[in-house]
Amino acid sequence: MKKKEFAVIGLGRFGGSVCRTLSEQGMEVLAIDMNEDKVNEYASIASQAVVADSTDENVLKSLGIRNFDHVIVAIGDNIQASILTTLILKELGVEKITVKATNDYHEKVLKKIGADHIVHPERDMGERIANNMISNNVLDYLELSDRHSIVEIVANEQLHGHSLLELDIRAKYGINIVAIKRNNDIIVSPLASEMIYEGDILIVIGADQDIDRFESEVVGG
Repeated sequence: MKKKEFAVIGLGRFGGSVCRTLSEQGMEVLAIDMNEDKVNEYASIASQAVVADSTDENVLKSLGIRNFDHVIVAIGDNIQASILTTLILKELGVEKITVKATNDYHEKVLKKIGADHIVHPERDMGERIANNMISNNVLDYLELSDRHSIVEIVANEQLHGHSLLELDIRAKYGINIVAIKRNNDIIVSPLASEMIYEGDILIVIGADQDIDRFESEVVGG
């Protein structure tokens, strides 16, 4: 199967994080920024990193941007550049465009010009962190996208002494336990026969709504 090819435009905190995560997952990533220092920082991480002005249609054409499966526009505070870049990408026929919005006005404009997916990383992250603060069981989480996360959850008495097979968490909740931290040990890709004990830290991956459901129904707030 052909590897998906991504382009990330804007290598600030959000764009850089997306670039790094995609690269670590073995994807082909083109990293683009106007700032040479930022580009140099990601040169060894991305498949290719270039200094370029994404508001210049000819520059994007020369990079073959229309051939990428998915382009992420993560331009920071320059709303005008973000909108213009998105518009050019649409006109060039890019298959899928995800854009970081900085406010509601920005989002409205992005919707009007046809962005496929719009994310508010700061706002969404704030909501998730606030919700997690309310719960005593969620230790940490890493946002993978606006709908999926990796979360560390402390196993409670209800889970104690049951195997993963017995709990059948994947079938019931659509989430996966990818690792278990126990004292100083970490069990990666635990077997179905692996027992869970109170105090274990479960590293769970899945859709946010499924994780929330598991957390509220099984682990408790």
